[in-house]
Amino acid sequence: MLLDMRGPVIQSPFDMSRVLVMVLAGGEGRRLGPLTIERAKPGVPFGGRYRIIDVVLSNFVNSGMHRIKVLTQYKSASLEEHIARAWRLSPMLDSFIETIPAQQRTGKSWFKGSADAVYQCQNVISDEEPDHVCVFGGDHVYKMDVRQMLAAHNAREAEVTVAAIAVPLAEASAFGVLEVDEDWRILRFHEKPANPPAIPGQPNFALASMGNYIFRSQVLLDRLEQDAARDNSLHDFGHDILPMMVDRADSVFAYDFLTNLVPGEPLQGYWRDIGTVDSYYDAHMDLVAVAPQFNLYNQRWPVRTGINHDPPAKFVFNDESTARVGTATESIVSLGCVISGGRIHRSVLGNRCRVNSFSELDGCVLLGNIDIGRHAKLKRVIVDKHVRIPEGMQIGYDLEKDRERFFVSDGGVVVIPKRAKVRV
Repeated sequence: MLLDMRGPVIQSPFDMSRVLVMVLAGGEGRRLGPLTIERAKPGVPFGGRYRIIDVVLSNFVNSGMHRIKVLTQYKSASLEEHIARAWRLSPMLDSFIETIPAQQRTGKSWFKGSADAVYQCQNVISDEEPDHVCVFGGDHVYKMDVRQMLAAHNAREAEVTVAAIAVPLAEASAFGVLEVDEDWRILRFHEKPANPPAIPGQPNFALASMGNYIFRSQVLLDRLEQDAARDNSLHDFGHDILPMMVDRADSVFAYDFLTNLVPGEPLQGYWRDIGTVDSYYDAHMDLVAVAPQFNLYNQRWPVRTGINHDPPAKFVFNDESTARVGTATESIVSLGCVISGGRIHRSVLGNRCRVNSFSELDGCVLLGNIDIGRHAKLKRVIVDKHVRIPEGMQIGYDLEKDRERFFVSDGGVVVIPKRAKVRV
């Protein structure tokens, strides 16, 4: 049977005040290496002036969903500060975005898994009394009108709906993999299988869970209670809750992410799980493409964040005879940056970076407050905050030498950690 991979687009009016959003943002993100030494993965800077969590929160706010709880745990201070300062909604309109740190509400243990995180915060669901609960991950990059997924969930009278996207079969072992029928009812759920099943008629692809779920509230509470009583459970949505619901013949459906239409976006289906340094780097290179798949400049569906008072970026010196020219091509340069006679190509610069004369950046990501010394040359390098690169330094051109001092990814991206003391 050839499975039609483009399910129906369903839209209908819905009372968003009856929807509670719970964003899972407690992940450690070990595969991001040096970038998560001091912060949770959703708090990692992204795209020059944002953090990863801003992408997820923007999707909900743009979708008209303004009742949001963010569940935190691992090294959450900077993430919680960012949300408190940047995401203030109006309480007069019953709107809120609030963090919930791990509190040991159900015993002397921290969150043991994604399902246990929601279980330990079940009092929030009971207090708010929503009809539906959106349980979404806080560390992916994509644009999605969640109202359309909610409408499909409601139209099918599903007990849970799982957002899904086709991924190459060779990469599918990193995800939860779904088997569905022609109506997109989930028949089997495999969490990170060694041999993932292919989509019927598409042998090179598997249908992967995006880690985004919509539950009917009482069903969610009941299944969490049952899971908590199991001693052999990992208390994880993908590993335990969803397979249990499929085995019980609950009404479990997949939602085709490719059918989701976002205003102002000509392309659908962009989604990146930026769980590794290489995927994080690639997502930034997507941003600087001439026609980016993930478009930061769509005013009809903005990526939102806090406001700061840094001045506009500044480019100075135009002495072609000595190659002392402040230029940036195919790049994103954030507020407060000074490009003082240096050259930038296919790079993303966070706030308050300075690139001094005769230096060169090629395919680099600077996370903020970084000083690039004169005559320095960097290629395919990620530099975390508060770092000074000395004059004449070359990084990214000799990876064997770079490995002696820095983290180098499988794909050859060099990462310099936050506040590193870099010496020639």
